[in-house]
Amino acid sequence: MKVKDRKIIVTGGGSGIGRSLVLELLNRGASVVALDINRESLEGTEAQAGDKRNALTIMVLDITNREGIREFANHPAVQDADGLINNAGIIQPFKKLGDLTREQIDRVVNVNFCGTLSLTRAMLPILKSRKEAHLVNVSSMGGFLPVPGQTVYGGAKAAVKLITEGLHSEMRDTSVRVTIVFPGAVNTNIMENSGLQTARTADAEKQAGKILSAGKAAEIIIDGMEKDRYRILVGKDAKIMDILYRLNPRLAAGFIAKQMKHHLSI
Repeated sequence: MKVKDRKIIVTGGGSGIGRSLVLELLNRGASVVALDINRESLEGTEAQAGDKRNALTIMVLDITNREGIREFANHPAVQDADGLINNAGIIQPFKKLGDLTREQIDRVVNVNFCGTLSLTRAMLPILKSRKEAHLVNVSSMGGFLPVPGQTVYGGAKAAVKLITEGLHSEMRDTSVRVTIVFPGAVNTNIMENSGLQTARTADAEKQAGKILSAGKAAEIIIDGMEKDRYRILVGKDAKIMDILYRLNPRLAAGFIAKQMKHHLSI
């Protein structure tokens, strides 16, 4: 589905890939409803929209609040929505599964899986009523490949993967196209948004410059959306690990475990 002259909803639109998705969609002639839990972040996105801000609507929404989602789905601004990109997500603290608190587990699952599921269910009737529509759910490389220290996050993103693939099959005879996205390492502020880090070290800044930018990730995602891709792998690391995991899952898991040693004592 070409996004020009379409109305697209983007969750997590206040920062990172979400903000870049909003700006990329606006640049391609779409109108956008940007959602985020943080109004200040949304206003930052609005400021960056420049002369295209008239095509942007910002709305504060906590995607873990089911009543809030029901109210949002009834809002006049989204009754003609042609697309939904479920991008909002947080990572977990870099801890082993047994060292996480119940509250930490619940927060990661509620944001990454339950929020995506609830908003998808609420918006499906609207999308199905459109002549052409598109649902894009953002999973993670960690949704198909085990990452030690991010086991609960990976489990939630794996659930997003499977419900999206299931929806793709269920929507085959409807007007709704469905796409699943697997980003690898992308230079965003997800650490800060997850409440895990307030400032980057000089070394972290150096490493961040070597990975895919949020803007480039957004371009790849929207390109795939416009081509009705079934799966979108974002970044060379995601593409390489996807192939390796298919060929030898144990080898791929072992490789990632070694890479994570500086984050976690395995």
